[in-house]
Amino acid sequence: MTSMPTLTPSMSACPACAAAPAAEALANRAAIKDAQIALSLPEIHCSACIAGVERVLSAQAGVEDARVNLTLKRAMVRAAPEVLPDDLVRALTRAGYVAHQLDAGTIAATQTDRSGRDLLMRLAVAGFASMNVMLLSVAVWSGAADATRDLFHWISAAITLPTIAFSAQPFFRSAYAALAGRRLNMDVPISLAILLAVGTSLWETSLSGEHAYFDAALTLTFFLLAGRYLDHRTRAVARSAAEELAALEVPRAMRLDSVGGREEEVRVSALRVGDLVLVRPGGRMPVDGVVIDGTSEIDRSLLTGETLPVFAGHDHEVSAGEINLTGPLVLRATAVGADTSLHRMADLVAIAESGRSRYTSLADRAAKLYAPGVHILSALSFLGWWAYSGDLRMAVNIAAAVLIITCPCALGLAVPAVTTAASGRLFRKGMLIKDATALERLAQVDTVVFDKTGTLTAGTPALTNLDDLPRAAVEVAYALALGSAHPLSQAVVQAAQAANLRPACVESIREVPGYGTEGMWNGAPVRFGRAHWAAEVCGDAARAAQGTAAWLGVEGAGLEGFLFEDSLRAGAAEAVSALQASGREVHLVSGDTPYAVEALAAKLGIHHWVAEALPEDKIGRIDMLSAGGKHVLMVGDGLNDTAALAGAHVSISLASALDAARVASDVVLLGGDLSPIPEALSVARAATARIRENFRIATVYNVIAVPVAIIGLATPLIAALAMSLSSITVSLNALRLTRAGRKT
Repeated sequence: MTSMPTLTPSMSACPACAAAPAAEALANRAAIKDAQIALSLPEIHCSACIAGVERVLSAQAGVEDARVNLTLKRAMVRAAPEVLPDDLVRALTRAGYVAHQLDAGTIAATQTDRSGRDLLMRLAVAGFASMNVMLLSVAVWSGAADATRDLFHWISAAITLPTIAFSAQPFFRSAYAALAGRRLNMDVPISLAILLAVGTSLWETSLSGEHAYFDAALTLTFFLLAGRYLDHRTRAVARSAAEELAALEVPRAMRLDSVGGREEEVRVSALRVGDLVLVRPGGRMPVDGVVIDGTSEIDRSLLTGETLPVFAGHDHEVSAGEINLTGPLVLRATAVGADTSLHRMADLVAIAESGRSRYTSLADRAAKLYAPGVHILSALSFLGWWAYSGDLRMAVNIAAAVLIITCPCALGLAVPAVTTAASGRLFRKGMLIKDATALERLAQVDTVVFDKTGTLTAGTPALTNLDDLPRAAVEVAYALALGSAHPLSQAVVQAAQAANLRPACVESIREVPGYGTEGMWNGAPVRFGRAHWAAEVCGDAARAAQGTAAWLGVEGAGLEGFLFEDSLRAGAAEAVSALQASGREVHLVSGDTPYAVEALAAKLGIHHWVAEALPEDKIGRIDMLSAGGKHVLMVGDGLNDTAALAGAHVSISLASALDAARVASDVVLLGGDLSPIPEALSVARAATARIRENFRIATVYNVIAVPVAIIGLATPLIAALAMSLSSITVSLNALRLTRAGRKT
């Protein structure tokens, strides 16, 4: 199978990543003052990157303001209308940053993490107040009595009431929403315990009572807010993959007048079926259509995962989101808007995301049993003591004590404490956990599905038969390859430079879109590209080759075939071997050709593989395995993997992947090495075991503490000590993960 060179705007591990930054030069002018340009920056990772990107953008003429958000890996640029996104992308590329344009009108505006800041502020207030009230309580526990005790209680009340009104709002709102929906969640007993603790404490203080639970209410609020904040931080990175896919659609297009051929820049939403659309080299297809004029090669890896570009000429069909690489094309639109291939992929992602969101976490399952149990126990304690003693005050106090001492401090920390410890350990191994339930789902994995191009392979071809080729042929091909940025041409350049070869003296070099590069060498025409095209100058018959090949034709000589193979990604063999050794089933599902997929599967020892798979085929494969009772981990990097990443039980993407793929995944592999994947599954199993242990610790705590509360011995001191001890115990148990050895 042959595949020939084309011109790409830049080089990258992934052809889509290389071509996506090149936006349409004339298709992005804004007709408004101070145009807002959104740029995705998938590889920035630190404050130095932020400063560097902002410095490059601010130095461009017409740019008024540039701000980079590291969490979203996105830059928002305010610029004059004449500033083109393509110019900014090129400037960043020259400075060494990978960038591509997003539609600023489609993506949600970059927001500060207000929820996280809100939780952190409430946590700080609760912590400060609880320390002060605890100091007052120590005086009471030490023997303060009568007027002194009452004074300390009133001061505690003055601190507690506004603090609870402010800091406990997240629990009150959640509990109210649950009760309004006629259901129970963990926040219902939490809110009831806090309110009862404060209410009975005020009642006792007004009656000059001995015990008040102001410190317990604040400590409870503080510990639970700590757990809530840890949980929030694990979710803060996640965004909607469907939104990112929609933002990758081309915002504007160049429509041609069918009569005079006049060019008119319009929004993609204004295009209709049958319109003629001009797509320049480096631009993405705004619609599905048929080529009616021009020849070029297109990068289809966005939708199909094919390793190398394919020829596009008259009557060839193209899809929205594909990249035009070498020559201008005129398309007749056959599908626009919601009917395009890219939009259908976004729909697949949205459906897959909604399906995965139905996963119920261990904490949620525990809450379903815990919440009604606590309420019933507290109500029975109240009724029992009221019936036994006839003292309403005593019955209310004991019921409140039961709620306070059984309130799920330990349960509230059980999951986020473990998740934070495990996430920290995996981060040091180069893996970023994005979703709070990802570890639980990773622990259940028994089947792993890999994409090929850009995932198991690096996505960059390497010349494999350099030593078998005549030196003169390599030098001529080297000279021609210098005139092209196509992946195969660059592979020839790298191989020749590594062998310390010099390019031949080839003149009049030019690239022919869709075919290859030609020139004159020693007065004879030479061509490097497609087999039949190169064969025209040498009179030799065009030949085919197994795998990827480019051909050199020299007048008066035969064809020379240059063979290429996609290089294996670091750690790929080790990861596959370790996964299979642990008893997990490994599949390879790729949009590449059967020959390429079969060769890689044989090389890695993968027995289950599928080739020429479209995005809907990949998600279909995931669904089929899931329907068979499998818990599937999907590992991919391209937009064609996005629906499968979102639809799998759990998913991992690479840091080099496009934004939409990273957003759809639960875990991001920060480095280029796949070997940490098996360890991530082991850590996930250990983390889940720790979560279950924490639940057991909480259960044992309740078994001991509940009888103490029911018989009326749960003083404020005992309640505060019990809650603190249980919370510290589950936190220490979670920290064992940071020292745990590797287990399978």
